[in-house]
Amino acid sequence: MSLAAIFVFLLVSALQMLECVLDLARRRGSISDEQVKLRMEITQILKEASTLSTSSTFAQAAKLKRLAAAKEKELAKVQDLTIKGKQSLYEQYGKVLLITKVLIYGLLVLWFWSTPVTTVPKHLLQPFGRLFSWRGIDAATGRVVVGILPWLFLTSRVSKLLSEKLAPIFLHP
Repeated sequence: MSLAAIFVFLLVSALQMLECVLDLARRRGSISDEQVKLRMEITQILKEASTLSTSSTFAQAAKLKRLAAAKEKELAKVQDLTIKGKQSLYEQYGKVLLITKVLIYGLLVLWFWSTPVTTVPKHLLQPFGRLFSWRGIDAATGRVVVGILPWLFLTSRVSKLLSEKLAPIFLHP
């Protein structure tokens, strides 16, 4: 297998891994310090309200519950603002990544258009040898010559599968 085939595979795998990491980060999201602080305040207020259960402290407990409800509304607003801001940021990163992928794939196609990426034994591509061959079979070695377009297709599918399986393992919090 040639170094060009390995280079293309590693480049496509890196792009797929970046896409998977971006998608995983978008799905997971993150919690800001302000959200953590509000959540802690809400739990503290609710604990205080639950300790005030007698009839003489009923008004104080109701006041604390209303304060907790107001804090929960404030937390919901903060979460909405955070989600909207991060979604637009992830969309921008996604567009940049898509443009980068298109440019890199285009450059790879231009670079390897007239030359084969790799050669493989004929028996490995038995039923689909014609689909992956680039100008047929190498007469000197009897091996199937693989062009850039089928190689990009294969490597993108394989690297996408690998990145979907490996990204959650490497990015586990």
